[in-house]
Formats: sequence, C-alpha cells, structure tokens
Amino acid sequence: MLEDLLIARGEPLVLAGAGALTGLVFGWAAQRSRFCLRAATAEVAGGLFGPKLAIWLVAFFAAMALTQLGVAAGLFDVSSTRQLAAEGSVSGALIGGLMFGVGMILARGCASRLLVLSATGNLRALITGLVVTLVAQASYTGLLAPAREWVSALWTVPGGAGRNLSDTLGLTAPGAAFLAGVALLAVVGFAARRKLSAGVILGAGVVGAAVAMGWALTATIAASSFEIVPVSSVTFTGPATDTLMALVTQRSVVLSFGIGLVPGVFVGAAAAALAFGEWKLERFGADTPMERYLVGAVLMGFGAMLAGGCAVGAGVSGGAVFSTTAFLAVFAMWIGAMTTVRVMALMSRGQAQTV
Repeated sequence: MLEDLLIARGEPLVLAGAGALTGLVFGWAAQRSRFCLRAATAEVAGGLFGPKLAIWLVAFFAAMALTQLGVAAGLFDVSSTRQLAAEGSVSGALIGGLMFGVGMILARGCASRLLVLSATGNLRALITGLVVTLVAQASYTGLLAPAREWVSALWTVPGGAGRNLSDTLGLTAPGAAFLAGVALLAVVGFAARRKLSAGVILGAGVVGAAVAMGWALTATIAASSFEIVPVSSVTFTGPATDTLMALVTQRSVVLSFGIGLVPGVFVGAAAAALAFGEWKLERFGADTPMERYLVGAVLMGFGAMLAGGCAVGAGVSGGAVFSTTAFLAVFAMWIGAMTTVRVMALMSRGQAQTV
C-alpha cells in the first residue's frame, strides 16, 4: 500500500504529509501540556522538582521508550539516522548546547516552544523565532558558517558505534526499550505526585509519541522507497530555516518531512489554543524587553546549528535513538540554562538592593 502511494504521489509529497501529520499531533499536545525545556530548567534552577520538570521528563522518556520499542519489535530501523551514522561533534554539542541553554532563558522559550507560542498569538515568540531561523541559516551556509565549522571541528567522533550510547553501554534494543519503559513509569508516577492532571500527563506523553511517530514514519518510507530518504524526526531549527528560505527565495517549495512538520505544528497548536479559548495577542512590553529576546535568539540560532539541533531535535529526538552527542547537547543545555537563571536572579537581587 505504501509502495503504491509512493509511486502515485512521490516521496516528497508523502514525506511532507507525514511531517504535517506528526506536526499536528506534536503542536496540539505541546500546547495543551505546556511542554517546555526552558520552564523545566528554570524550575530546577530555583530548587524545585515540580510539575514543569515532570512534563519534560514524561515527554522525553515516552519518546525514548516508544522509539526503542519500535526498533526492538523490528517495525523500523534508525541506524541510518544523522544522529547515529554521520560524524558527530562533541565540541559542537557542548559549546552549542551551552549557548542554546543561555539563549532559551533570555528568549523565554526554546525553538519548539517559540513556534507553539507564535501559533497562539504571541508576537514576541514569532519575532524571536524568525531571528532564530535567520541566524541558524547564517550559521549553516552564510557569514557565520566558518565559525560554526571551526568550533565543530575541534572535537569530533566518527559515526556508528562511536555515537551510539546503547552500543557503548552494551544495551540491545529490547534492553533499551525496557529501561526506558521503566523510567517512563517512574516519571509518570512523579508527575502524578506533583498533582498534574491526567490530561496534562497524557499530553506530555503524546509529545514524546509524536517524536517516535516521526522516526517510525520516515524510517518506514525510507525502507519502501526506491529513492534515498533521510530518516528523521521532530526538530525545528533546520526545518524552520528550510521553510523560511523556501518561502522567500524559491518560486516553488521542495517538499520534505521538515517542510510539512513546521506548518503542521503551527496549525496543531493554533487549533488547540482556539479550541480552549487560549488564543491571545501578546506584544513586547516594559517587562519583556526586546533586546533580551534578540540576544537569546542569536545564541539559540548559532547554538542549535553547533549542537546538531534544538532542545527537541538534539535533545528529545536524538535522545530517543540513544545518540551520544544528543545526550551531551541536552546536558549542556540544562547547564547553560540553569546557570543563566541563577545569574539573572543574583543580578535582580543586586539591583533591588541598590534601589
């Protein structure tokens, strides 16, 4: 059936449709669950292990458990993914992750959260997200590309076993699925103890399921296609730049999974906000200075290209396939974000004392 669809419609259209479907699921669930790495890191930096951390952990381990379960069951194969098969950069993961973590605190949201908030009428998030996208493009092919390449080349690891944490730990796919499943049950219990509603916990789980869905759909299409199809999942910086550049520099859009994903997330989040009466225009104000958001956007755009993706792409999607550099990147994001929260808190206290 899939082979017939690929022949009739072609790989680009089928991939874009898979991306749009994945995006709709992710966007709706992310809006309803308030999934956000920035919020989780800020909570932990303040000494709390509360509901925002629980939401992020449920999404993270749901993505990992469902992805590894699919691999263990032989439903799809993720060994050819960029996060595992291609050469990776440890220096890029660490330095880029730190920059991204600092940036998302300043901009009050990572790349995925900015896209979701944009769909709910938040103009701050929309403008900040556009700057993230432009800086990411400049870091990939433009003026900032040489700097990115230099930092990335400082410490690299070959693709294959060198980037596969499960191989390093001696884990089989069933073993990885079992451990991730146990962790998921534990964090669901943690979320329940933090008084999160069943709907919010389910929403966070669906965010993770959307990541696994992306891996499953692209891997299945790749296995059925006569053309070379990259196996990928939910990530935002690269697809957002592709979408923006396609709209402003090309007369026709070259379809792909990422090209379908970004508008899918936007529509899914907007639909959820409208359905629950949460769509509202929000602008910059005295307590939300534009300059801070713009600095954060620049750090996120460059950092994401160094780290190999955003908080979802490098962190959740990469973590779901046990990419070593993805774990390093998300660890660095946590460190950068929590350090920034504490520094900003100290600066705020110092200003208050001098008034």
